[in-house]
Amino acid sequence: MSQQPETFTFDAESTALVKKHLAKYPPERKASAVLPLLDIAQRQCGGWLPRAAMDHVAETLDMAPIRVYEVVSFYEMYHDAPRGKHELRVCTTTPCWLRGSSDIVAACEDELGCKVGQTSGDGMFSLVEFECLGACVNAPIIWIDDDYYEDVDPDNARRLIQAFRKGERPEPGTMTDRQMSAPAGGPTTLTGTGK
Repeated sequence: MSQQPETFTFDAESTALVKKHLAKYPPERKASAVLPLLDIAQRQCGGWLPRAAMDHVAETLDMAPIRVYEVVSFYEMYHDAPRGKHELRVCTTTPCWLRGSSDIVAACEDELGCKVGQTSGDGMFSLVEFECLGACVNAPIIWIDDDYYEDVDPDNARRLIQAFRKGERPEPGTMTDRQMSAPAGGPTTLTGTGK
């Protein structure tokens, strides 16, 4: 069991974000802000939600704590135990799998020294298989923290991990020279002058 802090309150920066989100809802519907407030609390806590943080969100929104716990246990984006500094998610849905995501998972496990569902020994990465990141046109995809890395192969995956370990943050997007979601070889239609 992870070390649970006894108390939690939003810091000044988080409080400003909380107020911004609460302003979007009528006072009698402020519980609708549970998702963004949990995200704010999780970011403030370094990537996980101790019970004190969940309880504080519940109190802020006038919700029963159990309702907040239910949200945290339902959504994959919330964590009730400490995680690595970086969340590394590899999409393994059919389009990514057809383009080699199994090999990417294996490369990540090898590079990190841990299996899917675990955190690397250095505490830098939590490795997760994810079902559909919604960017199938640029499969296979790795989602690190808030950024998508597209057209990834096992070597790219290793390079990404090595860069993050050095404190670098590679430019998100395609790992090849294609332009966004255009075909790898360039445009194949509408290339004429229109005459």
